[in-house]
Amino acid sequence: MKLRALLALSLLAAVGCGRGEAGGRTTVRFWGFGREGEVVRELVPAFEARHPEIHIEVQQIPWTAAHEKLLTAFVGNSTPDAAQLGNTWVPEFVSLGALAPLDSRVAGSGLRGDSFPGIWDTNVVDGRTWGLPWYVDTRLLFYRADLVAESGGPWPPKSWAEWRDTMMRIKRRGGRDRFAILLPIDEWTQPVVFGLQAGAGLLDKEGRRGAFRDPRFRRAMAFYLDLYTSGLAPALDLQSVANLYQQFGEGYFAMVITGPWNLGEFKRRLPAGQQDLWATAPLPPPEAGMPYPGISLAGGASLVLFRHARNPEAAWKWIQYLSEPAQQARFYQLSGDLPGRRSAWKLAGLADDPKAAPFLQQLEQVAATPKVPEWERIATRVAECSEQVMRGGRSLDASLASLDADVDRMLEKRRWMLDQAKAEGER
Repeated sequence: MKLRALLALSLLAAVGCGRGEAGGRTTVRFWGFGREGEVVRELVPAFEARHPEIHIEVQQIPWTAAHEKLLTAFVGNSTPDAAQLGNTWVPEFVSLGALAPLDSRVAGSGLRGDSFPGIWDTNVVDGRTWGLPWYVDTRLLFYRADLVAESGGPWPPKSWAEWRDTMMRIKRRGGRDRFAILLPIDEWTQPVVFGLQAGAGLLDKEGRRGAFRDPRFRRAMAFYLDLYTSGLAPALDLQSVANLYQQFGEGYFAMVITGPWNLGEFKRRLPAGQQDLWATAPLPPPEAGMPYPGISLAGGASLVLFRHARNPEAAWKWIQYLSEPAQQARFYQLSGDLPGRRSAWKLAGLADDPKAAPFLQQLEQVAATPKVPEWERIATRVAECSEQVMRGGRSLDASLASLDADVDRMLEKRRWMLDQAKAEGER
């Protein structure tokens, strides 16, 4: 496939990952990314005390280099035993044959029942489980509670119409230079979230072609674009947002759709006198009477076991340890990442935190993006499509047709592979 050619071309110096024994103990190589790769080291001593026969060797890798590093290691047959993996990357590494299935290992463990269904589903590809949720991520509303209260509308909103009415009242009170919501025009997350809420599949059932001309996605995109044309959101890209926290505190905008990392950032960056002025709320569904909250994205990172792990049983013990509720609660305290297991939320005190609890509610209503290796390229194209329409470059229908055509080209190799697999199965 095209990806394999990319891997061969991008083969740099293979990551040294020799496996062996450390003082008579079995060594497990684990790769963690970003800050998570740093703080996970603090969980190692207690694990090694419990399992003195196992030594955990953690390699921290910056997120900016993680994807290429994993691909390089795969080509060079030097993958670690286990790793943290962004859950949108799981389908790609499954397609490469890099991961070991976990179904027999998790059977009867209770892990699935204690996890958020939509998050767990991101780890299921072709009916098999390839990862365990480590920490979770989704998007919801951060808002100025005082400005929302002054608007006088029902809150939290239970439909797009109710939400828009509240935003209109906020805009009228704020005037020309104030906005109801910040939606950076170069982000793909908001139009995709609205599309998922409306029931759009984004791709066809087998992930062969784009389905962005589906009336449900068109409706979602029209709602999203109306927030700009109605003056409810400023036409800013991420580079033009000078200081999100300062502008939020000043009332330049009253809401923003963002993720759990901002729980800590809002506490750190807003002055003490404004800590009571902000709150969080789940996203509304398209229509009143639909399940509340509306769907949001199923994000986060998973723990995976590599197919060619030299010490898979020891690595699995490490993965199990990191998945324990007590360790997930401890990891939240170290990193600020939301736990992937419901029981860990109680241990960490998050379920009783008024600003974190809406995430718990939202995580019960999340959905995975299409499980194809090409998704990140497709997502970038979605953002470009919406920006073109918003800036008046082309009509919505023409832009969606162009988006589908571009996505079909991205998926050409996938269609060929699926057809080949089907032909081989019929022989």
